Amino acid sequence: MSKLVWTLEENATRKHLLDETLVQISREERKAVLADVEKAKVPHRHHNSLAEIDATIDGLDVTDWVKEQMKTIYGYLVEAEAEAHQTTTEEAHFHEVGNWEAIENVLAICLGVAAANRDNIVATPVQVGEGQIECAHGILDVPTPATAAIIARGIPVQKKKLPGERCTPTAAAVILNFVDEWDDNALGL
Repeated sequence: MSKLVWTLEENATRKHLLDETLVQISREERKAVLADVEKAKVPHRHHNSLAEIDATIDGLDVTDWVKEQMKTIYGYLVEAEAEAHQTTTEEAHFHEVGNWEAIENVLAICLGVAAANRDNIVATPVQVGEGQIECAHGILDVPTPATAAIIARGIPVQKKKLPGERCTPTAAAVILNFVDEWDDNALGL
């Protein structure tokens, strides 16, 4: 079985890629994915609860598979938020990850993964970064508590840390949902 190494860069390099499949999405294909995002018409409002986000996802004009993936990703996010705030998933609420842009980003990723049509996604360990960031809850250490909670579910991280937030809670949830296998050399690094 071939590995999937996916990039949205049209001119991505195949350097050091052996048995991997590099999925390059052309400008036209990228426009099609973005058109699907636009067609889905994510309402431009802030969503505070998982129930509100699930209702928005249910109303999207996309396949059931895409809806299921989006709900799984937001399920990971609400569990991490609940853990970070020591509350239940029903009482947990979203700030940045609940806005329409975040929902559209998750939608675009799910549509892209569906378009790639692969059953095995391989990734390198994740760069989480270090330092502090300012968010709706004030100044937090990197990785944020929500990101750390998701990472702790089995996502390997790079030992060397770069400054700044390199992995958001949403990115961690997407990675947890889609990555099947970890390989330090997936991109020849």
